[in-house]
Amino acid sequence: MGNKLLKRLDWYIIKKFLGTYVFAIALIISIAVVFDFNEKMDKFMTNEAPWRAILFDYYMNFIPYFANLFSPLFVFIAVIFFTSKLTENSEIIAMFSTGMSFKRLMRPYMISAAIIAIITFGLSSYIIPKGSVVRLNFEDKYYKKRKATSVRNVQLEVDSGVIAYIERYEDYNKTGFRFSLDKFVNKKLISHLTARSITYDTTAVNRWIIKDYMIRELNGLKEKITKGAEIDSTIMMEPSDFLITRNQEEILTSPQLSKYIDRQRKRGFANIKEFEIEYHRRIAMSFASFILATIGLSLSSRKTKGGMGLYLGIGLGLSFSYILFQTISSTFAINGNVPPIIAVWMPNLLYTIIAIYLYIKAPK
Repeated sequence: MGNKLLKRLDWYIIKKFLGTYVFAIALIISIAVVFDFNEKMDKFMTNEAPWRAILFDYYMNFIPYFANLFSPLFVFIAVIFFTSKLTENSEIIAMFSTGMSFKRLMRPYMISAAIIAIITFGLSSYIIPKGSVVRLNFEDKYYKKRKATSVRNVQLEVDSGVIAYIERYEDYNKTGFRFSLDKFVNKKLISHLTARSITYDTTAVNRWIIKDYMIRELNGLKEKITKGAEIDSTIMMEPSDFLITRNQEEILTSPQLSKYIDRQRKRGFANIKEFEIEYHRRIAMSFASFILATIGLSLSSRKTKGGMGLYLGIGLGLSFSYILFQTISSTFAINGNVPPIIAVWMPNLLYTIIAIYLYIKAPK
């Protein structure tokens, strides 16, 4: 009979947890949509954005993106809100008086956190990126241009032992200036091509038109120099390889991100930190559900004079600081020398220590 009661209690807590989580999302997202529309309405109207596109292309993809981004905040609010109510009604005390341990009480919370973690990971890794393509294209057309039109100092390995360099690339005419192509065999330079400009031929894949070029072919002490006005060449690179647009990492699914990072790393392209951060962040944010649920339960299971308001304030402070810490640590990775995986997991490590401390101090 006791075992059956505990199972019923598990379902009761899981339903309360997930129900409050969904309610918190609906409430905060409604406010966020109102503020976002109020801020962007003038631009939408000026650029004559159709209402159908605003609703379906933008907001139908904005809502899951925003909800997923602030999922840790919603977990915190959900746990603290309904657990504080249980505590105020002395339901937590009644559970402990039956001999239930705090560890046993955590079981339904961890099951709920696991459900949220799986959904969060699935959304951020596979579903939201596809919706972000539509959302960001809408923003690009009706709100703010995000596409990069030029890039400087491009260097990448286009083939085994073949290094390409472009000093400046302009996308409007698909042309790069001060181009060089070096070929190495056993780390020895055997060919060095320099050109005034290089233009991408959009009618063929990896076809480039090289203008005002000079090729130096090196064979021991012998050197052969070839000059010309124009030559067509197949070079294994495209403008999309180095012309990275703002928020481009958001439109790639996790498997696509992994392939992109590996490909660019092999080619010696350094500007991939945003992509590495996004890849690791999706995993780290999923684990945050367990950490923040533990902190929320440990805080709100103790009955105090402050009641729910006090715990809600502490919970909001902690959850906002977690999201802020995620942003700051990611900035360190982009602008500093902190490896992306360490920068992304640093907030989880710190808050795991806080969770363990609060778990030890929680009423038993």
